[in-house]
Amino acid sequence: MGAEFRRPDDAVETVLVVAVALVDADDRVLIAKRPEGKTMAGLWEFPGGKVNPGELPETALVRELLEELGIDITESCLAPVTFASHLYDDFHLLMPLYVCRVWEGTVEAREGQELKWVRPVRLGDYDMPPADAPLVAMLRDLL
Repeated sequence: MGAEFRRPDDAVETVLVVAVALVDADDRVLIAKRPEGKTMAGLWEFPGGKVNPGELPETALVRELLEELGIDITESCLAPVTFASHLYDDFHLLMPLYVCRVWEGTVEAREGQELKWVRPVRLGDYDMPPADAPLVAMLRDLL
């Protein structure tokens, strides 16, 4: 049967987050492990974060990557590729995914997260949050 849908009287807040598949010169993708103390700790995800009210997704991603990884990207280097839409128990997550191959600076973990550069065909080997997992097949095919 098809997916179960909520009726309008069961509506939950939609949270807009943005993520990126950073791709290095060896065509590996960066993933980050959520640190202890955070929701879904121990799961691997694509870097990014929440979009603030009134903020554009691309602007949020530039800000998040500087805060989380210490790298500087320009919005023109972000290529939108797909999005995830996932209903968690208490909110709906909408997450555009971009690919970026050009940035300035050296990637470093600034928020206690573990980082790994992974070949696209190996992304499925890592446990990811439900919203991130469907993006893996898209990236494998794209990259």
